[in-house]
Formats: sequence, structure tokens, C-alpha cells
Amino acid sequence: MAEATTGTFTFSEDWFDAHGTRCAARVYRPSTDHAGRRPVVVMAHGFGAVRALRLYAYAERFAAAGFVVVVFDYRGFGDSEGEPRQLLSVRMQHQDWRAALRYARTLEGVDSQKVVAWGTSFAGGHVITIAGRGEPLAAIIAQVPHVSGPAAVRSTGLKAALKVAVPGVRDLVGSWLGRDPVLVDSVNVPGRVGMMTTPDAHPGMLTLIRESGLNDGDYPQTVAARIALSIGAYSPRRWAARVRCPALVQIVTQDAITPRPVAEAAAAKIQRSTVKIYEGGHFDPYVAPLFETVIADQLDFLTRHTAPTPA
Repeated sequence: MAEATTGTFTFSEDWFDAHGTRCAARVYRPSTDHAGRRPVVVMAHGFGAVRALRLYAYAERFAAAGFVVVVFDYRGFGDSEGEPRQLLSVRMQHQDWRAALRYARTLEGVDSQKVVAWGTSFAGGHVITIAGRGEPLAAIIAQVPHVSGPAAVRSTGLKAALKVAVPGVRDLVGSWLGRDPVLVDSVNVPGRVGMMTTPDAHPGMLTLIRESGLNDGDYPQTVAARIALSIGAYSPRRWAARVRCPALVQIVTQDAITPRPVAEAAAAKIQRSTVKIYEGGHFDPYVAPLFETVIADQLDFLTRHTAPTPA
């Protein structure tokens, strides 16, 4: 287990089991002494993305503020094991989330009753869904969440949707015949084949890569094309009214992936929601200048809803 230390937190590289496959998990712990058990924040990224794309920046701030943090990659993505690679399955990612939450509850010094699920973009929809389907959580944070499959398809546009549907069919049929996945770009420029081709998508991803200290080729930016045939049916807003724990929903005004009115309507269904709206686009919360405001609101929310348990 690799370990590293800074002045305010330590982190180690670990793994947990998800249906027989090892998922990579980086565990952050505050360096300061604490007599009681600590809340834990479990984090994962959005559509086809990996934890190294700026999630560590959030985790460091949470750990410095006194929270244990688990940041994981889904099976088949990033540093996790799993074959075939780049296969994005909503069902499997929900399974990975539940496995990560079980793992987090077993960590030494963690308050198993104060587990927070933090998701962004596609994973923002995941945390709404799993909370709405009964996962016991102290709170959730859904940053620029995917809440509506039809809205996501509409934002893509008919021409762009048809461009990914063709390889999607090839990939699905190939999976029945035992072939390797047909891959498409997760993000591309407008007019080209990709799952996200809004004008802000490609430059937004390049900014995330640069600000994360990565190179463009460090991680594949692709997904198995079959997800294009089912994403329109995945609408986490269906579960919003069943979320019982406190929820922070962070929305941006110029979100081309999940339009603001759709996100606001979904958030309104959550009984104990705190809604924050920011000027910017879908990729802006991860980096300066908006990052500082977004993370401050997240820390305030966590402090209010997960006070540490005394010894």
C-alpha cells in the first residue's frame, strides 16, 4: 500500500472488491489528532472520467478540514481492474458505488453512520439514485448532476446522437458475439463522433487534464459505444423524491449537459435539499475561479450535516 504525507493529511493507495474485481481507492486521512470517529466522504467522477481528473483537489480540502475521504475509480476505468476496459454500465457503476460505501464503513476510525456520497456530473445522478433507492447515507453532494436521460439526449442534438448510435449498435451486437468493445470518444469537438460534443466539452476536458497535472494520453478518454443506446433511459430524477438524507445540489447557469431548469426541477423534489446556483458552464466547478466557491459551499454543507462523533 503506497502512502504519502503532507502537513495536514496523509493518503494511501488501497483497493476494495466489487463483484470479484479490484477497484482502486485512494484513502485520505487528516493528520491532526482526533479523539472520536470521523465522517467519511466517498467520491467518484462522471461520464467516462477517472479520479485523477481533479477529484484529488476536492479530497485534499476535505481531508484538511477533518474528513476521511475515499476516492475511487469504477471497474474497467482508470487505475481499477476489470475487463473489458472502458465499458460504462450504469448497473455496474451503481454496484461499484455500493461496494465503495461498504468499504468506507469498515475503515478504522470512521463513523459508519456518517457516510457521505459525493458525485459529479454522471456520478451526481448516481448518488441521487442510490440515496433514493434506500442506501443509508448521512448526506449526498451532487455537483452539476445528470438527472434526465431525455434532457441529456436533447442537449446532444439529433445529428450528434445519430453519430454515436451507429457505433453503439455495432458495439452492442459485437458484445453478443463476444467481440471487443467498439469505443467512441467520451468528449469531442462539435461535429465529430463523441458522447459529449457541446462547444464547451472538449476545451473543458483539456483544462481538467492540464489542471490535474496529467498528459492528454495518460488515461483513455473513451467509452464502449453501447452506452449511447441506453443513456436516454437513465433519469435519476425519478428517485429524487425518495431521497431522505440532506442533499447539496450544485447547478451552473450555462450547463449544456444538464440544463439548469431540468436540474432545478429535480432538486426541488428532494425533501432536504440545499440548492446552490453558480454562473458558469458544466466544466467550470472543477477549476479556478469557480472551484473555490464550490468547495467552500461543500465544506459548509458537510460541517453542518456531519459533525464528528465525540469519543
